[in-house]
Amino acid sequence: MAEKNVVDAEDGPAAPYDGIDERKQDKLAEGAAILGGEEAAKEYGYVSRGLKSRHIQFIALGGTIGTGLFLGIGSALTRAGPLSVLLGYTFTGVAIFAMMQCLGEMATWLPLPGSIPQFCARYVDDALGFAVGWNNWYANSITICAEISAASVVIGYWEGAQGVNVAVWITIILIAIIFLNIFAVAIYGEAEFVFASVKIVTIVGLLIMAFIVDVGGNPRGVRYGFAFWKDPGAMLEYDAPGDLGRFLGLFSTLVNAAFSYGGVELVAVAAGEAENPRKNIPKAVRRVFWRILFFYVLGSLAIGVLVSSTDDHLLSAQESGAPGAAQSPWVIGIQNAGITVLPSIINAVILTSASSSGNAFLYTGSRYLYALAQNRQAPRFFLTCSERGVPWIAVLSTAVIGLLTYLSVQGEGGAAEAFEWFQNITTIAGLFTWCSICIAYLGFYKALKAQGIDRDTLIFKSPFQPYTAWFALTYFAIIIIFNGFHVFIQGNWKTSSFIAAYIGIPIYFFLFFSWKLIKKTKWKSPAEADLFTGKAALDAEDAHWPEQIPRNALEKFWFWLA
Repeated sequence: MAEKNVVDAEDGPAAPYDGIDERKQDKLAEGAAILGGEEAAKEYGYVSRGLKSRHIQFIALGGTIGTGLFLGIGSALTRAGPLSVLLGYTFTGVAIFAMMQCLGEMATWLPLPGSIPQFCARYVDDALGFAVGWNNWYANSITICAEISAASVVIGYWEGAQGVNVAVWITIILIAIIFLNIFAVAIYGEAEFVFASVKIVTIVGLLIMAFIVDVGGNPRGVRYGFAFWKDPGAMLEYDAPGDLGRFLGLFSTLVNAAFSYGGVELVAVAAGEAENPRKNIPKAVRRVFWRILFFYVLGSLAIGVLVSSTDDHLLSAQESGAPGAAQSPWVIGIQNAGITVLPSIINAVILTSASSSGNAFLYTGSRYLYALAQNRQAPRFFLTCSERGVPWIAVLSTAVIGLLTYLSVQGEGGAAEAFEWFQNITTIAGLFTWCSICIAYLGFYKALKAQGIDRDTLIFKSPFQPYTAWFALTYFAIIIIFNGFHVFIQGNWKTSSFIAAYIGIPIYFFLFFSWKLIKKTKWKSPAEADLFTGKAALDAEDAHWPEQIPRNALEKFWFWLA
């Protein structure tokens, strides 16, 4: 075999790999470029591009849709009213879309596994990469707890499961998601493809059902229209009377919406293990728009016309911590319309969604740990991959944090209380992640300009930059600062709520400044930002992906969908 040179960490020539076929040479070249030399690639292995186009597209559409859209939206409705919920989810959706445009441009330029910490380190400061990497890791790890805790609550909806200790359900779900992550990324991809399909079909069905029920197509023949927007009102007062109270109600929905959108950046995290990423990642990022519009915006609108914000069943279920579908405004709206066959089905979907999100966050958490090790900001043994390209030490280390879910076993209502704590903490950590993405993009944008790279030549070019990034950054920063406003209202102080709302801020800045002081890192100037390490090997790999030409109308539709 002819000798084939590969690209090392500095994109210069490296020693050839004799006796290895061309495909494996290119894979080892990619591993060498990313990990920091061919010896590191040989010692630790490298992740495999086992996520097919359909995996990536369905992960983008429904991968991290979890309990927020099915359960958490109910508390926002009772607190703020239907119009506030619709506006809150819409405003946050616009900011999310803006952030994803930034991330999509960077991830298409350099599709690396667990890419966000690397972008922050390359384009801004190593300390920012360290902070966002560890912040992401603990946030994703705790979100696993939040989703497993929610799933254990959901199971308690069924009468036959109510006598079983919640620890049993926690154990079963935790083992299941470890199984789906530990063997091969393709297994994870297939699981998420199925889970996302179930969620997408369910939400589409619920939207259609909500429309039919609203116009009078229900057993009781009642035409709802926008009756609940008139009585008790479109925007409820919260913590203050009058317009101020209605504004505070609207603002309170922004935090709830942020939790529901959590993990939307997963598609870029998966870029390093996606087939043909330069084609599939831009397509997936564009589809985030439709996910926001159909699932979150139309979903929040449907909830507002199906059920009253002062519905007795909804309020009593929230107050008592009733399990699963009993707290879902979807189920309560359906029951109020006289439809009795759907609650258990929807509860099963909520359980599937919670388990699916736990599965997705175990994947992303492990890849953040992997990325930190690539940046030499975590022990190098986290780079160790199995023969099938799974960083198994990172997976198991992340899964260990899932054991915190057993805290929800303590006392009556422990699972519901633990879920609320986990939700608050992970929401703020997620907001910091999105802020960091915007900051990294601003560094990337300046670096392209300083190094003479025309953005018109990019495969994926996000619109209205850098204003898009500045808008999203400002929006998320405002939510972080004011998310705990409720505890400062006279008579509302609760130490535990204050800690849950703001503990993420000192954690993030401690991570940033500790690494900056210890390593004496400096902000990267645009002219010196690292745009090219590893890019040549990834560019060379593009030639291996075959062009898919549809043979008939059915295949044309499938290629468009997936």
